[in-house]
Amino acid sequence: MNRLPSREEILQWISDNPTQTAKRDIARAFGIKGAARIDLKRMLRELEEEGHLQKKRKSYRDPDRLPPVSVLSVLPPDADGDLWARPLEWHGEGEEPRVLILPRESDASLGAGDRILAKLTATPGEDQDYTARLIRKIGTNPLRILGVFKKGSEGGRIVPVDKGVDKQWIVPEGAEHGARDGELVEAEQAGPKGRMGLPKARIMSRLGDPTAPRAVSLIAIHQHGIPDHFPDQVLAEADAMKPAGLKGRTDLRELPLITIDPSDARDHDDAVLAQPDDAPDNEGGHILWVAIADVAHYVTPGSELDREARKRGNSSYFPDRVVPMLPDRLSGDLCSLHEGVPRAVIVARIRIDAEGEKIGHRFERALMRSAASMSYEEAQSAIDGNPTDRAATMLDPVLRPLWAAYAALKKARERRQPLELDLPERRIELNEMGQVASISFKERLDAHRLIEEFMVLANVCAAETLIAKRQPLLFRVHEEPNPDKLDALREVVKGSGLTLAKGQVLKTAHLNRLLAQAEGTEQDELINLATLRSMTQAYYNAENFGHFGLALRDYAHFTSPIRRYSDLIVHRGLISAHGWGKDGLSDHDLERLDETAKHISDTERRSMLAERDTTDRYLAAFMSDRIGAELSGRISGIARFGVFVKLDETGADALVPIRSLGAEFFHYDAEDQTLMGSDSGRVVALGQRVVARLVEAAPISGGLIAELVEIEGAGLERGPSRRPGKPPRRKAGVAKKKAAAKAKKEKRKVTRRR
Repeated sequence: MNRLPSREEILQWISDNPTQTAKRDIARAFGIKGAARIDLKRMLRELEEEGHLQKKRKSYRDPDRLPPVSVLSVLPPDADGDLWARPLEWHGEGEEPRVLILPRESDASLGAGDRILAKLTATPGEDQDYTARLIRKIGTNPLRILGVFKKGSEGGRIVPVDKGVDKQWIVPEGAEHGARDGELVEAEQAGPKGRMGLPKARIMSRLGDPTAPRAVSLIAIHQHGIPDHFPDQVLAEADAMKPAGLKGRTDLRELPLITIDPSDARDHDDAVLAQPDDAPDNEGGHILWVAIADVAHYVTPGSELDREARKRGNSSYFPDRVVPMLPDRLSGDLCSLHEGVPRAVIVARIRIDAEGEKIGHRFERALMRSAASMSYEEAQSAIDGNPTDRAATMLDPVLRPLWAAYAALKKARERRQPLELDLPERRIELNEMGQVASISFKERLDAHRLIEEFMVLANVCAAETLIAKRQPLLFRVHEEPNPDKLDALREVVKGSGLTLAKGQVLKTAHLNRLLAQAEGTEQDELINLATLRSMTQAYYNAENFGHFGLALRDYAHFTSPIRRYSDLIVHRGLISAHGWGKDGLSDHDLERLDETAKHISDTERRSMLAERDTTDRYLAAFMSDRIGAELSGRISGIARFGVFVKLDETGADALVPIRSLGAEFFHYDAEDQTLMGSDSGRVVALGQRVVARLVEAAPISGGLIAELVEIEGAGLERGPSRRPGKPPRRKAGVAKKKAAAKAKKEKRKVTRRR
């Protein structure tokens, strides 16, 4: 050949000849000799840097890769006794990757021909391409048991922690996995279910002390009745699934959609892209792509998977584990948009103008291939001028257009004025032993806000489309605060020297003005907390009552069908509305839409309670070695029995019992949310800065008990007695109540006279 081949010709040749991808093979194929080899090497390096090729030892190949969770077929052991496996769903056009299985002591035995679901780790530069850890054998699903191990002369027994379960399990000798008497363990059923005697179990993992941090999420899961074991028939359905193909879908595999998630994300169900809109009528506008995993393709109405997903309602997230709504074959594999892996999606193509207003949208069923799986921190760092090598290649074609579109969406958000609460989210970091290593507050980056804005807009598009097509759906509803809660908020605001408009229809803009008044002041956190408490809880409903907090009229959840059943219903609605297939809403779905809305609202609250209990227990365990320490905080709650103090360091709430405030009697004013000493006249109120001494930390209950050392910089003086006395002064709320009671009494007298 007299000329260098084009980049396209090189890529096509590598695709057509996956076994001849060394540089010398490519040079021979195109007749490249001498100095021209230097130009070929440069071209291959550029293709590699741009992500079109991946160098493997001395050869180049298509960069398709295996997903982190994959189905493998176990091969016979080699001469060294190592177990290897081959992937059953390799999408790449190059040589099939080599996978080395790393068995653990507690793993079930594996033999040639076994099909397994495994977690993969890429090992570039090693003899193998990936290492694999067993999740479970395909087609097997032994029952899991959580309980306390009681050691016996031969083996022992397991006493389950589940409430109301009195059946024990025998652990035969040799199946204890080193467990000690009194330890909390996870075990699985061993052998067939017998009709006579106690069933047998094999211990899989030791969790140690039942009160230790590592055990608390499991205990919360069982206490709140969150299903954490998939029935055999559900797993059988999931295991039989094959990846969706291109038939009936738009091919978006060349579109550089990317996922941006937390660095420890367990699944990736949304991908995004932004492009300049070249239409002459939309100068400065953008085209947004929001691609969501097509879960409805795999979880069809009336299937075993569907029944189990509806039963769970949602995934539950804990610091050390996830209880997924769908089996890992779907949530971690087929429905997760892994980098470089073709995946089925429903995609929203949205046009916005330069001011961030939506001017049009449409939905498509498609096949995509993620160009990159990035963390929020990696994406943000790249935009801030410190890109990683990988992010640098994505900066101009992907990341900067995303941020340009986000800048436009921010303008629309500012005009819409959704509620702008500033309440930092806690992050519990665990070490390898499952103990709390640190507690910090998650940093809010523009990368987080960008994804949130894209998802909110996609959810609006889904709701509007289904309304326009007269297709029933589940709305995400958030009603405005009720009058009683607003009155309580106004009392807190008044006590803080701020104002909240009264006598007009409340809008989020009014609350945002209040939050802006408090920003940067001593009352900042108090006003944010009080505003949050005044809100009603969001829920699902087949009727549309709008979303007050987001200041949106039409809103539905569309963007997380892996972890929310509501989103799966919306996906089915879109399928039915567009006539994409037979996997849309069934008659049974439509008949029980109201019932489904109530059920999944309940399961959402169940998960929230379990997650909160777990967090409280982790915090109590973390604080248990700080007994006697003096900690700064702010009074966040007032009750008849005491006050709650939110500690600055961890954000944990500690209870200060009223008996520890002093020997005097304290009058509780529910309206003003204060406690007043009958002798000293000391007023304890919301928002006051305090120093509290930690007295007790109970990991089992998650409770923290403290006593106050200082209030607003002044040490506490003790009153002389506990007897109820007359306070030296009354707050306005108390005086109002007294006057109202007196007027009522006078009215009764007048009535009797008549």
